[in-house]
Amino acid sequence: MTQMELTRYSLGKTFDNLMNIDPRGYGVCAILYDGALELSGGDPLTMHAADRLLSVLKEGDRVCIITGFVLHPFNKQETDGPVGAAALARTLVRARGVKPVFIVPEEAGPAMERLSALMEFSAETLVFTKDAVKASQEADRIARGKSPAFCIAIEAAGANSRGVYHNALGIDVSALEAKSDVLFNRLQKEGVPTLAIGDLGNECGMGALGSHAARYIPYAAECSCGCGGGAAALSRADTVLTATVSNWGAWGIASAIAWLTRDLRALYSPELEERALGAANECGLIDMYGKAIPAVDGMDIEKNKAIITLMNGSVQSALELEGTCRVWFEKTIAGGFFTFLPRDRSGKKGGGGFETPAFPSAGTPAAAAFGI
Repeated sequence: MTQMELTRYSLGKTFDNLMNIDPRGYGVCAILYDGALELSGGDPLTMHAADRLLSVLKEGDRVCIITGFVLHPFNKQETDGPVGAAALARTLVRARGVKPVFIVPEEAGPAMERLSALMEFSAETLVFTKDAVKASQEADRIARGKSPAFCIAIEAAGANSRGVYHNALGIDVSALEAKSDVLFNRLQKEGVPTLAIGDLGNECGMGALGSHAARYIPYAAECSCGCGGGAAALSRADTVLTATVSNWGAWGIASAIAWLTRDLRALYSPELEERALGAANECGLIDMYGKAIPAVDGMDIEKNKAIITLMNGSVQSALELEGTCRVWFEKTIAGGFFTFLPRDRSGKKGGGGFETPAFPSAGTPAAAAFGI
């Protein structure tokens, strides 16, 4: 093991932990994280997703970013999803020079355009239909254009096995939601790599958590509407990242990308988040509880800013102290604790320390940042 491998693992776990803190104390974030960690083979979710993005994307690539969950009974778009989508797009533009294409419900369109301008990048925003009959045709039309290099879904509504969309309480909200997961599935079938970011399991791409979510998450297997399909989404992303708030997952990936590329310009900022939430409110976006305030899923602006501050500070410290702490790293590694996997590939937990997954192989963009 090397210093960089240990830093990658430890820093990734730091980002994972920060995006999964549980202010409500209700445990769902820990349940979802455990399931997602099995899918990543024990690799920290933030580093895993960042490596995947950096390994695929290059300058000029189109990145399809699907987001948007319209809230019942308010019939308005929530702040979770669009704000995080814009933040992650900003990072990808700065780190790789990509061209974001946002796919959203009509309620989120003005906000995405406003957020793109606020974060100083150019993006295309496409409003996707809510009509299930027209969804396949619209997906075909979009897919026939220049194919994206990557498709990301963040806090976007996802249908269950019966084609029904549900909110957190298992209520049928199909009439409110854009059927953008049809496009997600279409692109995936064409070989476009996919990433899903969610905080409950009813979001596009989160079906990859499968029976884990159905077993442990309320309403996932048995919804309130009587459709018989449960609230869990059917669509399955290649890579899954879970967080207490989906926006927080976007920041975690941004932080991992900043460290992997050694480029602090890729970081988001607390000040920008405050401005972004204000702009989102002005465009009609609301908090989960129906209020047009600078909050996300009941988390006020100070909580959001604190998490960004801690993530950014971790990246900065890791880079600044890389040489200063070299001897300490050598002695820590020599102690032998970092030896065994935290879990085998079946998901069974092991004991006595762990071995980090392999550092990015030679030739990948992430590895190149460290001269590998």
